[in-house]
Amino acid sequence: MKSELPKVMHPVCGRPMVEHVLDATRAAGVKRIVVVVGYQADIVKAALSRFPDVEFALQAEQKGTGHAVMMCASQLANHDGPTLVLAGDTPLLRGASLAGLLAELHERQAASVIGTAITENNFGLGRIVRGPSGDFLRIVEQKDATPEEAAIQEINTGCYAFESQLLFQALTKIRPNNSQAEYYLTDCPAILKAEGHTVVAASKLTIEEAMGVNTPDQLAEVEAVLLRR
Repeated sequence: MKSELPKVMHPVCGRPMVEHVLDATRAAGVKRIVVVVGYQADIVKAALSRFPDVEFALQAEQKGTGHAVMMCASQLANHDGPTLVLAGDTPLLRGASLAGLLAELHERQAASVIGTAITENNFGLGRIVRGPSGDFLRIVEQKDATPEEAAIQEINTGCYAFESQLLFQALTKIRPNNSQAEYYLTDCPAILKAEGHTVVAASKLTIEEAMGVNTPDQLAEVEAVLLRR
């Protein structure tokens, strides 16, 4: 981002981008929000501590997305129900789409629902691998994908709904057996499926909503979308 400011604190339409994500969660009916902080945690906490529905979990070492969610284990140990897992750098999320993930989780009595989108511009994004019948098999990351998997246009948006207790059980079983040596949250759905639970990949989001911000150009792009809205 060419800045010392934590990425999620960069303003989009006058507000830190992470606040737009929080707005979407609230619009979906979420009552409790745990923000995982790490790099320059104090800045993020200072900005968001004014919200009574926000609490924080510290990821002192950045060891991947699965590791980040592990940091919430103690806070959510007694939560028996659905949990959304979202990224703080996706300010174009809509509450209705997140509510759709939660509804799918409930209606299908699933352990996990993965929000997907279709795009030809799939480079760098996790691919949704399905079996011959169309059922979800697994998510494969760009760096670990075969040529056939890399050609898949259905991508993981990074938005998930889980049954909370099953999520944290699956997190104890993931391993950093990948080119990044990180704990991937994306391994959890495949673990849950292998254990006999229902896992659904559902196209509930647009590729626009999944747009993450990693560069100043992308920051300008998402701001232009919000201004159009």
